[in-house]
Amino acid sequence: MVAVAVELRNVEGTEAAMGWAGGHTIVVDRPEGKAGGAGLGFNGAQLLALALGGCFCNDLRYASHEIGVPLGRIAVTVTVELGGTPLVAMSAAMRVDCETLDGSDPRPVIEKAKAVCTVAHSLRNGLPVSIDG
Repeated sequence: MVAVAVELRNVEGTEAAMGWAGGHTIVVDRPEGKAGGAGLGFNGAQLLALALGGCFCNDLRYASHEIGVPLGRIAVTVTVELGGTPLVAMSAAMRVDCETLDGSDPRPVIEKAKAVCTVAHSLRNGLPVSIDG
């Protein structure tokens, strides 16, 4: 089993948070005017969509290298539908458009990525979440 950990701390002088893993950082905030948010970074739903789409983009590259079909342009759009009280993600839809460098059909690469995408499989299967305070 592999474990991944990230850290988050408040950003001094704001109500936003800074998250990091290794040398990479990201700002998390609410939209301007919402619960003290200043619009300095992504909100949770956006981060969820980015996690799904970003993981899939990486998996497209992994699949491309494994199959031996180099990819050029990749365009991925993720839409997360929210609803209920408390607000939760109800569904996610991803639109994938990519081109191979040799002009061949990219569907085998997309299908391979679909078969291994960690975030997509995790969301579909659900996972236990614990919050300790």
